[in-house]
Amino acid sequence: MKKKSRIFGLGTVRKKVFLLSKLVGGIMILFYIMAEELPVNGILGFWIWFTLLIIVVTGVDAMLGRFISRPLNSIKDTAEKMAQLDFSAYCDIKTKDEFGELAHSLNIMSANLQEALRKLEIANTQLEKDVAQERLLLAERKELVDSLSHEMKTPLGIIQAYTEGLKDERDDTKKLQYMDVILSATERMNSMIVSLLDLSALESGAIKLSEERFDFIELVETVAGRLLIDTPNANYHFSYELPAEKIYIYADKHRIEQVLDNLIENAKKNVSTAGEIRLVVSKGKNMLRFTIYNQGKLIPEKDLPKIWMKFYRGDSPQSNSRSGSGLGLAIVAQVLSMYKADYGVKNLPKGVEFSFQFPTTA
Repeated sequence: MKKKSRIFGLGTVRKKVFLLSKLVGGIMILFYIMAEELPVNGILGFWIWFTLLIIVVTGVDAMLGRFISRPLNSIKDTAEKMAQLDFSAYCDIKTKDEFGELAHSLNIMSANLQEALRKLEIANTQLEKDVAQERLLLAERKELVDSLSHEMKTPLGIIQAYTEGLKDERDDTKKLQYMDVILSATERMNSMIVSLLDLSALESGAIKLSEERFDFIELVETVAGRLLIDTPNANYHFSYELPAEKIYIYADKHRIEQVLDNLIENAKKNVSTAGEIRLVVSKGKNMLRFTIYNQGKLIPEKDLPKIWMKFYRGDSPQSNSRSGSGLGLAIVAQVLSMYKADYGVKNLPKGVEFSFQFPTTA
């Protein structure tokens, strides 16, 4: 019963066409009667009736175009755009007949398809990122294994050689020396593995930097005091310049301490005998600058950009001496890069200066 009322309801296209055809027929009969009743001859009456007929036909055509042709063209254009995957098309038909319902359904379908396509694009983008991340992790894992296997050859060879010598050695003094060498090589291996794993975690994003407000000057005094001042049998002269006031920064305190540790240890390893180590912290507008200078052999200019690379060893002793893990400066570069902080190294007339800048806070 509901379907029947829709077909014969006043708001249907069928009813509109039906009423229009009846109206046209009635008007044509009315015009014919009027033309017959006019006090004119038959030929003139015919032309009057024919003229009125043309006017009626033109009006009917305009009404059919408004009720049928125009909505059909709009629906056709929308459907063609959807067929070309353009789901932004909108069919602007507001009538309450079948055309209006069809346009409304098309618009809903277009919106649903557009949303589904958007979600699909998001899913594809995420999938591409996941694949790229997986490839990156595989590459980093391979690099980690390759680096470890390469760097472990020397300490493992030392351990093997001295262990074999220890079995046949009868002199207790030499045995102790052999064991010290083995212990030193073992400690170096442990330090290298820990540092490399830490650096790899930083590079892959597995470690997130925490944020806390702390006094940078106090941290510098603590680290420098531990590494440069409270050191027996120091073969260098240490001087420093620090602001009298406190300088606060927001950062991961442990990682900034790691940066200071590695830069200061690098200066200690490469300072010349009885040479100078000079540490300076200066404060500018919303920025601090840390520099540490060690008197000693200069770095070849070609090696300056490479000195931050993992396990890089140039011709200069300054390039990751074999007494360390060879990862200290790489960790410095990674941590400062994560904060988008400027850092660098340059040769001075009698030595080398490392530096970085970091934003301050109130």
